[in-house]
Amino acid sequence: MEKEMNTELVLRTEKLTKIYGNHKAVNAVSMNVRKGDIYGFIGKNGAGKTTFMKMVAGLAAPTEGSIELFGKREEKKQLGKNIELFGNSEADLQRKRIGCLIEQPGTYPNMTATENLEIVRRNLGIAEKNVVAEILEFVGLSEAGKKKVKNFSMGMKQRLGIAISLMRNPDFLILDEPINGLDPAGIKEVRDLLLKLNREKQITILISSHILGELSKVATRYGIIRDGVLMEEFDAEALEEKCKRCQKIVVDNTATAAQILEETLSIKNYDVPGENVIRIFERIEDAAEINRAMILGGVALKESYLAGQDLEGYFIDLLGDDTKVR
Repeated sequence: MEKEMNTELVLRTEKLTKIYGNHKAVNAVSMNVRKGDIYGFIGKNGAGKTTFMKMVAGLAAPTEGSIELFGKREEKKQLGKNIELFGNSEADLQRKRIGCLIEQPGTYPNMTATENLEIVRRNLGIAEKNVVAEILEFVGLSEAGKKKVKNFSMGMKQRLGIAISLMRNPDFLILDEPINGLDPAGIKEVRDLLLKLNREKQITILISSHILGELSKVATRYGIIRDGVLMEEFDAEALEEKCKRCQKIVVDNTATAAQILEETLSIKNYDVPGENVIRIFERIEDAAEINRAMILGGVALKESYLAGQDLEGYFIDLLGDDTKVR
């Protein structure tokens, strides 16, 4: 049965936090995923993406904050001096509407795709036996036949992992790096599958990936996390606006540079996407005049050039150029 798409929230977190010892792996993250979104979750290694996803999926308990799934809220409650409880029965029931593929899919390599899904079907108590064949056909593995999973390509293994996550006909899918390690053909297979799931089954998807060019082909909304902190959320339309043609300057003092832009040059259309970086979206034909005003105003102008960005360029500006994005 097709699911109706609207603007209601599938996931909302408020100041969700996970602390390990003295380290805040996730630090007060407030995220909103709307019904129908393909939400691209971006961050470097160790930024907190996987930990966040595990908390949403119920695989890790938050230290602080709250999670709301399909309008049902759960939060940590103090029952006694040393007794804490996270969750409630209503919110826990909503997790049956979630499918997830976090880290590596758990499969039996010496079994076929059909045999693997049969085990999952029985463990979940799903009576309809035809669901296995239907899902395999949907993810493009119905022709795998008697081929054992250990002989699958990486792309086929990822599609099998997604197939497992679809067994309960979820409304919300959480995918952690589903295209990591795939060749271009495998990436396209998974990308096409995600679009198919979103458009035909109207499944909302939260997906992390370090292949930003591919992510930009499917995502309708983005969240950028750094050192456990969600720095920014924006729609695909907003990204297009952020990445339009501009003059980019790198300076020692963005506050002074911004003052010069506004008061000396009457330029209002600019932003500060990262430390020491300003992007100017008007009068870019007057780059020489802008540079001169900066120097005369006492600003150390380190770089100045015309740019037009994509998601990766914007991400690098925001988080730095030592991008091991995962």
